[in-house]
Amino acid sequence: MTKRVFLILLLVLCYMPCKAQEAVQINSSPKLVVGIVVDQMRYDYLTRFYNRFGDRGFKRMINEGFNCKNNHFNYVPTYTGPGHASVYTGTTPKNHGIISNHWYDKFGKAMVYCASDSLVKAVGSDSEMERMSPRRMKTSTVSDQNRLHTQLKGKTIGIAIKDRGAILPAGHSANGAYWFRGKDEGKWITSTYYRDELPDWVKKFNASNQAESYLKVWNTLYDINTYAESGPDQNQFEGGYKGKETATFPYDLAKLKDQNSGYDIIKASAYGNSLTTDFAIAAIEGEQLGADKTTDFLTVSFSSTDYVGHNFGVNSKEIEDTYLRLDKDLERFFDALDTKVGKGQYTVFLTADHGAVHVPSYLKSVKIPAGYFDRDAFTTKVKAFVKAQFKVDGLIENISNNQVFFDYNMLQKHTISAEKLEKALAHYILQENQIDKVFTRNQLGAGEYVTGIAALIQKGFNQKRSGDLVYVMDPATISYSKTGSTHGSGLAYDTHAPLLFFGQGIRKGSTTQETYIPDIAPTISALLGITFPNGATGKVLSFVLE
Repeated sequence: MTKRVFLILLLVLCYMPCKAQEAVQINSSPKLVVGIVVDQMRYDYLTRFYNRFGDRGFKRMINEGFNCKNNHFNYVPTYTGPGHASVYTGTTPKNHGIISNHWYDKFGKAMVYCASDSLVKAVGSDSEMERMSPRRMKTSTVSDQNRLHTQLKGKTIGIAIKDRGAILPAGHSANGAYWFRGKDEGKWITSTYYRDELPDWVKKFNASNQAESYLKVWNTLYDINTYAESGPDQNQFEGGYKGKETATFPYDLAKLKDQNSGYDIIKASAYGNSLTTDFAIAAIEGEQLGADKTTDFLTVSFSSTDYVGHNFGVNSKEIEDTYLRLDKDLERFFDALDTKVGKGQYTVFLTADHGAVHVPSYLKSVKIPAGYFDRDAFTTKVKAFVKAQFKVDGLIENISNNQVFFDYNMLQKHTISAEKLEKALAHYILQENQIDKVFTRNQLGAGEYVTGIAALIQKGFNQKRSGDLVYVMDPATISYSKTGSTHGSGLAYDTHAPLLFFGQGIRKGSTTQETYIPDIAPTISALLGITFPNGATGKVLSFVLE
């Protein structure tokens, strides 16, 4: 053997053991993934209140994690049910089927609720109104895929004051989903879809009267005179609570509760988020989430931001105080994760289910185009036009969610083509004041729109569940009360939502590159090295991952 050959063999022998000992890590496996949805959170709440936040809530996520500054919903309608479903399924209503909070079921000839299920019963309450499950959602979630990947060893728990905010994110295979039953009960409950009896830790929490402790005075966290990021406390653009003449601080929730549906008043105050945080921390311990090396999932939705926004509007002192208090709740939630799961052992993302419009009556007062749409009057006019045009009554079966549903039995009976009705009605509606655009079923099914509101409508249009004609109102024009804010459009105030990632496997940084809500689930799936949700259409945000 020559000296040269000997040296080559020696190098090979030395190299092989080294390679054999190298472990190639192709995924990041945090002990716990926490998905946070803040209901009705506009992106600009991060920037507007930034200087008022502490260092360990929103700022901790921004400074230690990744901030997607140009994140949007890529479909309409921007409502709570579709929003939560889209975050976790990685797709849009076109595919997951949650086309609104409530929608008209043209096969059952009735309005249905996105989480209602007559096959189950409430657990923890005798109410017939709490029969809920995720069955109407057609595709899997990232939390479902984690369950499948771990052979059902990884747990999933969903939590929110709103039932749909707990149920849809947790997916079909969750170990549990819990929501808050207000009224005269003040308890966290579930349904027989998940289990037949509340677990001991939930019973213990309900028995602690933690909810009752929030029936107290809601005043501003800091001196109200320092709340320069919002409008005057007293104005004509806010709703307020029954039993109090003005929508101004302070609010004695204990005194007002009987006139405001009992414990439901907690939902509609900043304290609802604090109660949600209390329960989420109890769930981590009660379910032993993140206690071993198998990845668990905790989905948390903060619903009270939405209730407060609807009542008081996006420019109110109440919404500012709610976010300053939420920042404190996030701080103690992250501190609990550090203690119970371990720093660097968990991954968190935070986003919203939709934004919200400035109160149109306020916008009009500062000369910005805005308005209110009378849906009942519109419905009456549309039905009268169709009857006069086609000499038949009953061709329009339902008008809801900015959609018109035809009665196909009537069309067939009177030998009227759907295309003829579409064309005539689309032309008529487009002439109406406050209507900006109209799209027909044929238009939405004939090809693919790639830009503009048409593309957003198409991604929210489910062939089987949606109507036959979709109309779009003018910007900042809503069908709502003259006080408070709402949402649902494809405009930036409703589509621009925060997206923050933080924790194990996440880079530090930010981007102004456009990202979309359905990108979240594929990104978390890639982080975990699991299969994407089965209907996913979003893309992996690779620049977020280490």
